[in-house]
Amino acid sequence: MFAEKVLSGMRPTGRLHLGHYHGVLVNWVKLQHEYPCLFFVADWHALTTAYDEPGTITQNTWDMVVDWLAAGVDPAQATIFIQSRVPEHAELHLLLSMMTPLGWLERVPTYKDQQEKLTHKDLTTYGFLGYPLLQAADILIYRADKVPVGEDQVPHVEFTREIARRFNHLYGREPGFEEKAKEAIKKLGNKRAKLYEELRNRFQERGEEDALEQAHAILDEAQSLSHGDRERLFGYLAGSSKIILAEPGALLTLASRMPGLDGQKMSKSYGNTITLREDEESIRKKVRTMQTDPARVRRTDPGDPEKCPVWQFHLIYSNDEVRAWVQEGCRSAGIGCLDCKQPVIEGVLKEQVPMHERARAYEEDPQLVKNIIADGCEKARKLAQETMRDVREAIGLDYS
Repeated sequence: MFAEKVLSGMRPTGRLHLGHYHGVLVNWVKLQHEYPCLFFVADWHALTTAYDEPGTITQNTWDMVVDWLAAGVDPAQATIFIQSRVPEHAELHLLLSMMTPLGWLERVPTYKDQQEKLTHKDLTTYGFLGYPLLQAADILIYRADKVPVGEDQVPHVEFTREIARRFNHLYGREPGFEEKAKEAIKKLGNKRAKLYEELRNRFQERGEEDALEQAHAILDEAQSLSHGDRERLFGYLAGSSKIILAEPGALLTLASRMPGLDGQKMSKSYGNTITLREDEESIRKKVRTMQTDPARVRRTDPGDPEKCPVWQFHLIYSNDEVRAWVQEGCRSAGIGCLDCKQPVIEGVLKEQVPMHERARAYEEDPQLVKNIIADGCEKARKLAQETMRDVREAIGLDYS
């Protein structure tokens, strides 16, 4: 079986804001201590909708990577790289496109949804239609088994699983597969071979998932197997084909609770963001000028925190004691709106202190960031090249 790996990426849209931090980066920082993680800049994906704005991508990439590092993503713990610097992504995407039914791409939920939202763009392009397949290639090239996504992105992971299944079905049927698998079983030794056969029967006849897990554990521990034999036996458990591409699973993440300054979702397009590494005076000004409960026209008017965008920030940055103070003070007009905003300002500034500290070295010497990316691309490419060797061999394009 393939080793555990987490893969996630972001399009380079420039400086990140607190919505990105609470929605994605906090989770990345946690995951990098639990699994081998690969985090990449999806610069080719940026071109699917911004193909007419190519000049912005490079600078946006460097700004975004510095934000990742500022947020606590650690290049000593995770592999950080740029998609286009690993050309195997494009090769796998091309080869997968040869066997992907057109209807599969057209039924991806976000295909029509994005076309309806981005009406100012001409999205009747092959690149836009094919971007879910490029996403699938991004995942499958690293044989990643865990992809952190929100609920709206689960269909993309399921699409990737279907692509992996179809590929394995079409190209995993090597001549004499069953005979080779039976020969490989003998290499396990009598005791393990017998147990493997028993677990395989339990899974295939009764669908017992725990039998499949136990069989996987036997194969993981077997030192006597070559890489090819091990993959044959993983495939033999599930059916009659060799597993070449691993089916990923969705690692569900909680939706970000981070509101924008106007109470809507924090988004650059709404102009309601606080960016990571924003300067202190700018943060103070933005929070002080936030709209509040419209019922509080005068200082003496009572208000309702539930109708005020500032309250949404208190839910993230304030403790129970401060929240109780806000509820009481707002409803009784005991505190003014500027008083209410002060703990939020302090909370945001406190959160940003370590970000500024981590980012300082990279801001002063951009070459450090380029070195991290070069190292990450090299590591990622080695993994991608291993997969492509197996893929070419399976398809029949191995000319070595």
